[in-house]
Amino acid sequence: MPSRSVARVERPAETRIAVLVPCYNEETTIQKVVADFRKHLPRATIYVYDNNSKDRTAEVARKAGALVRREPRQGKGNVVRRMFADVDADVYVMVDGDDTYEAAAAPKLVDELLRNELDMVTGARETAWKEYRRGHRFGNVLLTSMVTMVFGRMTEDMLSGYRVFSRRFVKTFPLLTTGFEIETELTVHALDMRMPIGEIKTAYSDRPPGSTSKLSTFRDGFRILGMIGVLIKEERPMQFFSLVSFLLFLVAIILAIPIVITYRQTGLVPRFPTAILATGLVILSVLSFLCGLILDTVTHGRREAKRLKYLEYAPARMPGSGK
Repeated sequence: MPSRSVARVERPAETRIAVLVPCYNEETTIQKVVADFRKHLPRATIYVYDNNSKDRTAEVARKAGALVRREPRQGKGNVVRRMFADVDADVYVMVDGDDTYEAAAAPKLVDELLRNELDMVTGARETAWKEYRRGHRFGNVLLTSMVTMVFGRMTEDMLSGYRVFSRRFVKTFPLLTTGFEIETELTVHALDMRMPIGEIKTAYSDRPPGSTSKLSTFRDGFRILGMIGVLIKEERPMQFFSLVSFLLFLVAIILAIPIVITYRQTGLVPRFPTAILATGLVILSVLSFLCGLILDTVTHGRREAKRLKYLEYAPARMPGSGK
């Protein structure tokens, strides 16, 4: 009986590293960002994805030695989706083009990913981050706490734009967002899939003179908060709809209290509009709970499908590890 041949995927002798830099109007800083990452990751390929910049970002990046590509759909989430789809590598380093993250930490982040066979390593901001705008700092702590309370505490800086990913993370990530909510979705995906992840403290500095931030504390904060709500609904439907069910039932009970008092005093059931409303809220409460049960089963099946796809890819490992 002929033996069955098992298909083997030959791994490259050297780990292919791609540095992904999403950019929008970063003419002032992009040259230094490219130069710094070329210095600290000399064998990496640096990709700069220009997102409809109005200045010379693409031209400056190309002269600095980066491979420049363009994503016409506005928004960081759209750029990251395009980068993850287009670029083929073993390890992906994603960093903003504003020269606020520490390029010297990149080898340490990559080594942490490969040595421990992780799927994501986050560069958690420190030093100058402590003096950063209070609104951003408070929002980061608040939003990170909300996510880790629901999905598990494995990160202190959910909104960091400095991350290293394995190939199997990048190629199985179902990106949904279009804007700055992307960091939240990256973190929630890793936590929900229970991927092995890590975090290393890295220096964070202010933007250099002439460079302006595209972030809005309140606008982007509320967008991220909304995204957290959507992700909880999508990934934890039982908890989400149970909470909705409880709140509806609580309001119904509050509305029903005057009805009960009137009945005890007169022996008659009043036909108040509040009685109809309370009854409707109880019905909605039961339906919400049932929705949570049904969607929890659907989510479980979807999570199994994502897990099987994720397992089709080999983990990131040190070259020559023999595994």
